[in-house]
Amino acid sequence: MSITMAPQAVEVNDVERSGFLDRIGIPSVLAWGFVGLLLFMIGDGVESGYLSPYLVERGLSQTSVAWVFTTYGFAVAIAGWLSGALSDVWGPRRVITIGLVLWLGFEILFLTVGLHTASLPLVLITYGLRGLGYPLFAFGFLVWITVAAPQRRLSSAMGWFWFAFTGGLPTLGSVVASYFVPRVGAYKTLWISTGLVLLGGAILLLGVKEKRGTKRLVAAKEQPVRALLGSITIAWKRPKTGIACIVRTINTAPEFGFFVFMPIFFTQVVGFSMAGWLRLLSAIFLSNIIWNLLFGLIGDRFGWRKTVAYFGGFGCTLSTLALYYVPTMHHSLPLSVVVGVLYGATLAGYVPLSALMPSLAPDHKGAALSLLSLGAGMSVWVGPAIVALLLRPIGVVGVMWVFAAMYFVSGILALGLRIPGATAKAQV
Repeated sequence: MSITMAPQAVEVNDVERSGFLDRIGIPSVLAWGFVGLLLFMIGDGVESGYLSPYLVERGLSQTSVAWVFTTYGFAVAIAGWLSGALSDVWGPRRVITIGLVLWLGFEILFLTVGLHTASLPLVLITYGLRGLGYPLFAFGFLVWITVAAPQRRLSSAMGWFWFAFTGGLPTLGSVVASYFVPRVGAYKTLWISTGLVLLGGAILLLGVKEKRGTKRLVAAKEQPVRALLGSITIAWKRPKTGIACIVRTINTAPEFGFFVFMPIFFTQVVGFSMAGWLRLLSAIFLSNIIWNLLFGLIGDRFGWRKTVAYFGGFGCTLSTLALYYVPTMHHSLPLSVVVGVLYGATLAGYVPLSALMPSLAPDHKGAALSLLSLGAGMSVWVGPAIVALLLRPIGVVGVMWVFAAMYFVSGILALGLRIPGATAKAQV
């Protein structure tokens, strides 16, 4: 009986959600959540372009600043893993609220205590622990989307999520910083970013009334500790989720690896000015933001698995090699921008993976997304580690071929991510 009734319930739900926002992939019941997420991530991203030199200016050494960001990154990775599992047992709304409170609380301590004392231990604690905030807020909302969005439009909704996420961090956040820092100074700009985070959080929590996100998503008997363990054990209980975690790690590992050597490569080897390199980098990010949205829409029509494999994995294989060979052969900034735009676009081809992952474990969506977030966190150190190990023995060209090979492998792995028993277009 339940098998025959479930499709009817979904069908009625889709009929009810027939407005413009729903047709373009934004669940209307979560519309204010996307606005709030964008403002929150703008506030979070304001500091991305200038905090490091500002901390040095405040008296910390470059080595100390590196440790500050390492601590922050570790907290981000932990919170990303926790976000899905805690959403399962507490409900996404509660996790989002905790993320907002943690962000604001530790940011205020960072601004009033850490920066004023310029004490490394205090900066490590206050700023480092603030890293727990944005993953709980943002990825808690990601879980809410998987609960509220119709299955046939889930990839489109994920595209809008990543559009808002990357549109704020680092893109519009950096724009806000570029406007305010020269006018009011670096310190006051950090307070402005705090206001944007508070505004975004308030809009999401007050504007979204959808009920399922307020409740736990797993059975009442399942305890938080068990859910946390489940976010790891699901990798071998549902092996395809483990494979998807590997694919997600490969997705952005080369991107983080590029940050280690690309600035030197393009300025000292290819011969671009620093301004030229920054224009190229801006083109990559702008392209990625736009195509995050487009590939969300494409994924719902072309198929989630095929979009990730062909546009993401195999597409990045080609664009990564082009990002090396076109600049070295032609030394042309316009041509380099073209291949940079291509790389940013193919990097967005992995967007439907966020829709595919929870569908591989529909009874534990939060745990599946925790594993996906773990893959995202791993990519932050996997890419730079590959560069550290291989750049000296095989050079830039060798590293680029290694990254291209990784992308090719991810495409092969993605082709195997079939949803058991599914007949949706996402399957083909």
